[in-house]
Amino acid sequence: MYEFVSSTLIKMKLCLILVCAALQYTEAKIQHTDIAVDLCSDTDEDKEKIFGLDGEEMWHADFSQGKGVMTLPEFADPFSYEEGAYEGAVTNQEICKKNLGIAAKSYNYPAEPKDAPQSSVYSKHKVQLGSKNTLICHITGFYPPHARVSWTKSNVKVTNGVSFSRYYPTSDGTFNLVSTLSFTPEEGDIYTCTVEHTALDRPLTKTWDVQVALPSVGPSVFCGVGLAAGLLGVAAGTFFLVKGNNCN
Repeated sequence: MYEFVSSTLIKMKLCLILVCAALQYTEAKIQHTDIAVDLCSDTDEDKEKIFGLDGEEMWHADFSQGKGVMTLPEFADPFSYEEGAYEGAVTNQEICKKNLGIAAKSYNYPAEPKDAPQSSVYSKHKVQLGSKNTLICHITGFYPPHARVSWTKSNVKVTNGVSFSRYYPTSDGTFNLVSTLSFTPEEGDIYTCTVEHTALDRPLTKTWDVQVALPSVGPSVFCGVGLAAGLLGVAAGTFFLVKGNNCN
């Protein structure tokens, strides 16, 4: 038995066509979710085309470079998309924008639903002073899928070494975004990741400072105490030995 479920979600200033297909094998009870997303806006500021399977992106259209990109690594043995996949994504953008205008007018330009983002900042690798590392700003649960992200180092804006991922759709209709910053940690440095979004009353800022664990003094202390105790024992033994010889 096979199930096919499709749905269309259209919101003001944004058209998101989400097509989900579920295939279920009746004996093994194995279910997979296939997803295709076309994302557009009336200002042409945000646009995406993504194919995915079971929550993992397989292919996306890179509109800045004019080509399709396979996301899965070679060891995953991914199947390849036809040469016309990118051209189809471009065509779907025009269809999406037309549908967006029709839907907005039909529904009398309703207010767009909003979900505020949450964010967290952490380093990719264990922090070592003077060693190159990467800071990750993970932004989750926001709608509509447009957010501005900026970085600072010790209150100075940073643009070099900054990268942004695509907007990743989630099962609840919101989006995730990842921004990274390549940096070399130095003692005393303070970094911030600031997110601006239409659902926020004020920018959301998370701070990360360089913290390096000091080497443990425990073993050294115990070693010193043990050595002192040993020397004290030797001195005491020598004293009583000498005293015993004098008595004889």
